[in-house]
Amino acid sequence: MMKKHTDNGSSALNKLAALLKKDPMLAVSVIAAIVALFITPPSARLLEDIDWHTLATLFMMLTVLEGFKKENIFRPVLKLAGGIGSMIGLSLFLVFSVFFSSMFVTNDVSLIIFVPLTIILFRQGGKEKYILPVISMENIAAVRGSLLTPFGSPQNLFIFGQSGVTAFEFIRYMFPIWIISGVLLVIFVIFLYRKDVKEKTSISGSEAAGEWKPEGKVKRIAYLCIFAAVIFSIVSRTSYWPFFAIGVAVLVFIIDRKILAKTDYVLLLTFFCFFVFSSSVAANPGISGFLKANVAGNEYAWSILLSQLISNVPAAIVLYPFADNIGALLYGLDSAGLCTLIGSLASVINYRIYVREYPGNGMKFIKVFTLVSLAFFAFVVIPGYLISRMGF
Repeated sequence: MMKKHTDNGSSALNKLAALLKKDPMLAVSVIAAIVALFITPPSARLLEDIDWHTLATLFMMLTVLEGFKKENIFRPVLKLAGGIGSMIGLSLFLVFSVFFSSMFVTNDVSLIIFVPLTIILFRQGGKEKYILPVISMENIAAVRGSLLTPFGSPQNLFIFGQSGVTAFEFIRYMFPIWIISGVLLVIFVIFLYRKDVKEKTSISGSEAAGEWKPEGKVKRIAYLCIFAAVIFSIVSRTSYWPFFAIGVAVLVFIIDRKILAKTDYVLLLTFFCFFVFSSSVAANPGISGFLKANVAGNEYAWSILLSQLISNVPAAIVLYPFADNIGALLYGLDSAGLCTLIGSLASVINYRIYVREYPGNGMKFIKVFTLVSLAFFAFVVIPGYLISRMGF
């Protein structure tokens, strides 16, 4: 009996080790959470400080969009995209679909919607060599498009709610760097196809879109209604979000319980571990004192650098109490996702989507993503700094 228990324990540890090796972002987040236990002892307050709202929202979106994929609800978008004749046109369509949609449904959600579509279209059209650079640009589009609105990203939503500025003031302040980013994205896409700007897609609309099964009509309508409810819970800032999350879980269980098993719980665990770390840092008196003495006046640099360690959403929670220039803090947090994969939790989502389709290619993703993102960062870091000095 003892040997059996030992074998079971060893098997569980081996499975955990394999999972961490397969997903380096999860490994980083778990290490961060373990470090947090030494920074601040676990307590009920630490659990209260975790951003459960963001985790619940992410759970709802991941679950509903699994239903979208199974019922082929993206068919109209696939059909529209499949009708575009050139690779430049198709890539611009996908990149700017992310850029504009991220302003309203958050950068995380826009990537969850459009990155799988990109993979499907490029795979069916025999253009897989372009998948990594294009979804890297979609990541940039999500990060830079979402910065315009208060609800475009979790860190924007958090700071908007804390700062008291109006939505108009927020948008007016973020508008210059948003425009600059949009123009640069066009240039980046054109540069990708510089060897053949007229390259064709060879993707037919009907082939890419597939068909809708008549018996799935009720499920499609149900998922669309649930999706609308989730968007309402985000935009309205309702305090009843726990009930929305429970409601989504119950409804999806009734519609198709297998969808709940397909939800990306590894990604949710990654977010949870990062939030544990950020809550621990903020609660430590020694670290809080150090931040109080050093962050004010250097918000732009601090937000970019700290985000590379704990990601921008946790960094926003840690740094906001010590910031004087909220605009500089925002600009830095919204630029942090252009440096490394850890810089933005949206980037972690992009990574997870890709490695689920191409297991074992995690390092390849990181190399291409980092090259494209740092090139973009080099163009926007100085304009961002100069504009951010003005503050709100």
